[in-house]
Amino acid sequence: MCYVIVTSRTLLWTLLTIATSLAMVAAVITPSWLIGSPRKPGLRSRSPTPGNNEEMYSPTLGIYNRCTKIHQVDQLFTDSCAPFVTSFGMPSEEFPNFWKAALVFFAFGIGLMVFTVFTSVLGCCIRSIIKKSIFTISGTIQAIAGLLFILGLVLYPAGWGSTRVQLVCGESAQPFLLGDCRLGWTFYLAIGSTIVTFICSVLSVQAEISTSSDKVQDEILEGKNLICLL
Repeated sequence: MCYVIVTSRTLLWTLLTIATSLAMVAAVITPSWLIGSPRKPGLRSRSPTPGNNEEMYSPTLGIYNRCTKIHQVDQLFTDSCAPFVTSFGMPSEEFPNFWKAALVFFAFGIGLMVFTVFTSVLGCCIRSIIKKSIFTISGTIQAIAGLLFILGLVLYPAGWGSTRVQLVCGESAQPFLLGDCRLGWTFYLAIGSTIVTFICSVLSVQAEISTSSDKVQDEILEGKNLICLL
């Protein structure tokens, strides 16, 4: 007989797993990991002149995409946000090898987190897979995903010495040295998502304990199929 068990801890674990997965996806696809110094649209090295009211902007650079402004006719400036990656075979100066590896680690980590989203939902009625607790399996997978995210976060600064980064951050940019850039909010979002991923891994243990509590067993003995303990 299948019992549907929902507790406050299983619900928290499920919702936090979903939120963390979505947050990491948002961090990877948003081109705001690095924010360059203010400059004029369409010009890389032109300095402001007195009385010139042209709008200044700060270019941004992500793992595989970037945002800039294109100078068009009649003093119109158009935002241009697009991937700069055409293939993984691109030269390292255009697409750093460290970023290629980081993107792979992030992709695999997100894939594992998406898998645990499904297992956390299934955990309401299925509590074991091949005689192993679905919560323990999910928690272990989430810990592995967290390690992959850490590797991605460490590899990303290692690629700051490439020509691609120096065009945005200046020639002083080197591996683990930002030059004229600053870290964008998505880099911190990725760090926060990584930390919460490990929190999810710990919560999976608490979720398993809550489904085996005395209160749950009492509800089962009473013949209830839907057990909700919030």
